[in-house]
Amino acid sequence: MPYRALFPRDLFADLDRLQREMQQSFDLSPNIRGLSRGFPALNVGGTPKSVEIYAFTPGIDPASLEVQIEKGVLTVAGERRVEAIPEKAAVHIDERFAGRFRRVVTLPDDVDSNAVEARYRDGVLHISIARKETAQPRRITIQ
Repeated sequence: MPYRALFPRDLFADLDRLQREMQQSFDLSPNIRGLSRGFPALNVGGTPKSVEIYAFTPGIDPASLEVQIEKGVLTVAGERRVEAIPEKAAVHIDERFAGRFRRVVTLPDDVDSNAVEARYRDGVLHISIARKETAQPRRITIQ
């Protein structure tokens, strides 16, 4: 193979690795805790009776948060205000996210969009969406 003398390693494997690394850098954003997929951080899970979503939004006024469900999609949006830095202060590191944010979660088909509860406490927004009664597991009695 004539190109082996010019390229001692597999060039295409290196290009593929480089492309994957570049895609990861666009998908992930650095923050103080390492790499994250966006702000606010979300935990999404479920029980047989509900879907539970936790959005970690420390330092945000709950009145500035917008939560809506439309066509099976939950949207959490809001804004974190920039904190005033004294005029003569030199900023060396600024890792706290500020500005508008929006997170979108596709919900399963069996949720009841009319049975939603949202609570905010200690910087955590907890959204609980009940599942439809027809989707609830039920025991069938045998006669």
